[in-house]
Amino acid sequence: MKNKGRSRAQESSAAIEKMYITMRHLFSRGFYKPMGISGDSLRESLLLLRPEIYGSIAEEKVELNGLIYVLERLPDGIEECQFINLTADEGFSKSSFKVMIPPKRRRNCYRIDKNQMNIEITRGRSDIYDILTHLTFLFIESHKIMRKVTSFDGKTSIREWKILEEIVLNNRTLSQEEREITIAHLGSILGRTYEETLDAYKAFTTKAFPDRFLHIIYWLGYLAKREVHHNEKRSINFSTILREEIGHHIYGEIWANNIKKTLANHNLLTRPIHIISANMHSVMNSIYAPIVLADEFKGSDNLSIYLKLSEPENDALRKKVEQFAAKNGMLFIKEPSGTQIDVQIIDTEKIDVSKTNYNFNQEKEKPVLVVMDYAFGEQAFETMDELLKPYYTDDKKVHLNVESVSIMGKAGILEGGKGDIMIPTAHIFEGTADNYPFKNQLKKKHFENQGLLVFEGPMVSVLGTSLQNKDILKFFHYSTWNVIGIEMEGAHYQKAIQSASKIRGNISQKVKVRYAYYASDNPLETGSTLASGGLGTTGVKPTYLITEKILEQIAEQK
Repeated sequence: MKNKGRSRAQESSAAIEKMYITMRHLFSRGFYKPMGISGDSLRESLLLLRPEIYGSIAEEKVELNGLIYVLERLPDGIEECQFINLTADEGFSKSSFKVMIPPKRRRNCYRIDKNQMNIEITRGRSDIYDILTHLTFLFIESHKIMRKVTSFDGKTSIREWKILEEIVLNNRTLSQEEREITIAHLGSILGRTYEETLDAYKAFTTKAFPDRFLHIIYWLGYLAKREVHHNEKRSINFSTILREEIGHHIYGEIWANNIKKTLANHNLLTRPIHIISANMHSVMNSIYAPIVLADEFKGSDNLSIYLKLSEPENDALRKKVEQFAAKNGMLFIKEPSGTQIDVQIIDTEKIDVSKTNYNFNQEKEKPVLVVMDYAFGEQAFETMDELLKPYYTDDKKVHLNVESVSIMGKAGILEGGKGDIMIPTAHIFEGTADNYPFKNQLKKKHFENQGLLVFEGPMVSVLGTSLQNKDILKFFHYSTWNVIGIEMEGAHYQKAIQSASKIRGNISQKVKVRYAYYASDNPLETGSTLASGGLGTTGVKPTYLITEKILEQIAEQK
């Protein structure tokens, strides 16, 4: 049994490797047809791999949770488009085309006409892999729908499909009774129960577009029918400019130089700098919220304040903290370069530290915090590599005085559950022999007795979270690798830090590094993958526990 499991893990690993080789080949080629001969290898590998996040992709029934997950990361209306173009930043923002940003992925998209969607790629190859994987899943599911709604002669459609078609094409407003009848018919098409179909319907419902799910299923099936019976193949194209620019750090260099220019303009360039990769709220709130909201929350602990700030209806409280921070040492750099990574620069010299939990009153110069939003996969290397390079100003080369780099993020945990904490001791880069051991300033003991499980050990930096399956993850977890979790950026960050400090001499070799992750999902547990839904308020406690410990260590760093 053990050898059989190992063999399945090896098959899955080979499938992932084949997918990435194929995607790079198709990118170099410039275009391909996902459901044609050129897309065969991608489809076969994905069906062999059967990633947990795509659930029942290899079964006859349509995978609904995976469909929700994927469409939250792709632009609205992409299911209607025969042609999908991946481009660089080629000036569409200066046109009259409306920019569309998917709710769960920061990427600019433009609907060119009824048949074409353009998606800007400014975050590196990981963004391309992510999109191509999701589209492959989407088109596989569309052909399941097509096979269910087309009769044996390939020309006529089943009754349920004709009912759906009439509703969608005429954009009919449905009564409650008509909607329930339609959902029942839809369940038959999808191979799902009425309850499962209703849940998916509700997940896609918006106030402006209550019947969106009906339209999604119709257009997926319609385009699949056109592919099979009319040879109107869907195609994915990569623009010439994108193929020329990818891998050259164009957006990362612009982004990093903008940060350094801002530091120079405010006389902060030579001060002790601590880089923190996190979200855009936890560092700001940890420093400023207890000062600003002291009167509103007298007697409350800080966690209660953070929970309140995390509630969607408390926008006024969040703005109050932001406005106070802007007047007390925080500069906000809205991302202009295409990286989709906003930045906060916090000058601790301008903070009344007596009112905070952190004593930034070191005898030497007070630190400057550079807080960068989350990178995506390989983009972590591009941005960190560029940020750690010297800044050239007035014909001078200025090395940044970087004293620490702290990385906080979400990750998949392999033991435990959502909200638990992982402290890595090394990053292993999936699909290669590369591994990055390091001395982590954060330790398991720093987070114990807080009501959360804490795990310490190696973590795998994966090529894409959407491609992981249980066989590979079990191998990493239960073998001598003893892996505790998976994420996408750690190895890339550490590669940039090590090359900057130990090879290129851009920063001191004494730079401190801190890594900590909180669990967004457990891909080894059925029903606990990313497709099962977000963290909600479960992530608030670990986010702020990690943030506070990072800030404490920065304040204490000599």
